[in-house]
Amino acid sequence: MRDILIGIDAGTSVIKSVAFDLGGRQIAACAVPNSYESEGGKGVVQDLARTWADAATTLSDLAGKVENLASRVAAISVTAQGDGTWLIDKNGGPVGKGWLWLDARAGGTVERLRAGSGDAARFSHTGSGLAACQMGSQLRWILENEPERLKDATTGFHCKDWLYFKLTGQRATDPSEACFTFGNFRTRQYSDDVIDFLDLGRQRYLLPEIVDGAVTQHALSDSAAALTGLLAGTPVVLGYVDVVCTSLGAGLYEPGIDTGCTVIGSTGMHMRLATSADDVTLNRDLTGYTMCLPVPGAYAQMQSNMAATLNIDWILSLAASVLKGVGVEKTKSELLAHVEGWLTEAKETSLLYHPYISEAGERGPFVDATARASFVGLDAGHGFADMVRAVFDGLAMAARDCYAEMGPLPSRIRLTGGAARSASLRRILGGALGCSVQTSEREEAGAAGAAMIAAVSLGIYGSMSDCVGEWVTPYQRQAEPADAGLSARFESLFPAYRQSRLALRPVWHSLSQGAGRPPEQEKPQ
Repeated sequence: MRDILIGIDAGTSVIKSVAFDLGGRQIAACAVPNSYESEGGKGVVQDLARTWADAATTLSDLAGKVENLASRVAAISVTAQGDGTWLIDKNGGPVGKGWLWLDARAGGTVERLRAGSGDAARFSHTGSGLAACQMGSQLRWILENEPERLKDATTGFHCKDWLYFKLTGQRATDPSEACFTFGNFRTRQYSDDVIDFLDLGRQRYLLPEIVDGAVTQHALSDSAAALTGLLAGTPVVLGYVDVVCTSLGAGLYEPGIDTGCTVIGSTGMHMRLATSADDVTLNRDLTGYTMCLPVPGAYAQMQSNMAATLNIDWILSLAASVLKGVGVEKTKSELLAHVEGWLTEAKETSLLYHPYISEAGERGPFVDATARASFVGLDAGHGFADMVRAVFDGLAMAARDCYAEMGPLPSRIRLTGGAARSASLRRILGGALGCSVQTSEREEAGAAGAAMIAAVSLGIYGSMSDCVGEWVTPYQRQAEPADAGLSARFESLFPAYRQSRLALRPVWHSLSQGAGRPPEQEKPQ
């Protein structure tokens, strides 16, 4: 009896395979740490062969946890970290290492392209801002700086596409990544105008066929079956990019409910459901992503903060450093236990914090590599607890800043990520957005979303709406309504938050150019 669906989620930190029954109950999971490395000053790369070996290991290990797994698998579906450039040759072998979304080498290329008049037209097709993490930008940089890298390349993949190729032998990509990199989100096909803007017409041969896993499957190859212990011929589904799969598993798409979805991890991802192409809101700064959902006519719009919980890590490391200076050692987990107390102790003040703590600056809802974190309105009456509260408030207002650029604020936010466990963060986020906040008991939203695509593709469910009714809705905890007092406070604070971050932009640029540094001393001859 084929009663199990496997979702593979190859993230930046962890590669995992998760087994679900056909009704969405998680049965077992196996994971291995992902491995990537720096290359030069700005490069971040990953070994393709190791990535496949690690993914295959998670599949074979799953058999040790699920009885008769091979004969019970109805389908395997794969998703993975988005963006990046993974090149292979005509024989299917890697051409160098894969470039990750973390790779910043194409930053200068993006600045130059964004400054040109054609970027607005490109944005109107893709619905996605140009960024250094994308294959289009990275290929353009390679072509201009190291064209020899492309000598033997015949296909350009993203991470999940590479794993799908190793599972099935098929060279393909999905509609979500194809369109926000090279395509038109309305047609879900490649766009000649976008490819021409990137001046990659001669490299179009690198772009694989677009395959929609919601309606298409390919068979597990003999070689992949031998390596994983699964049965050759088992249907394999190409999932959408990991952000889309996570949004599905977390509940962004549920007909009849006006939802957004926020993932609070090291970075912050904020997604709005658009129910048609006409419902997509393209912002003035030409930023964010528009991602096709595995549902006809539906899209996820996303704005992403470069740093979310990294700001909390920073304020806690500051506390640890001060305590260490007076002979008191505290770990991060020990300090985390005090956060709720600090938030309770904090006063209701107008202290503002801009959570741009990442050295890479900010990407949502604006792109500026020079953006830096700041407190605004600090005075002698503020204590450390007030600063902690300002950091949490800043994260919430950064989320609102992102949602405001995607259209009307949703009436409900589905919240996921490690920080979703914080009752205070949920309360503050709900207040800043003026909406209810709901979290899920689902542990592996990304793998679940990939498996949901397979469930629809195989006809186990007649539609994604039917699938959501069993895989998502029962796992949602009760919604927590917005605190009216907090909502009123943020309603008055938010304009100052936006006004101050706009005013600080020339200051960031000045500081990035060395303002305030002592002049270099001339070396003696």
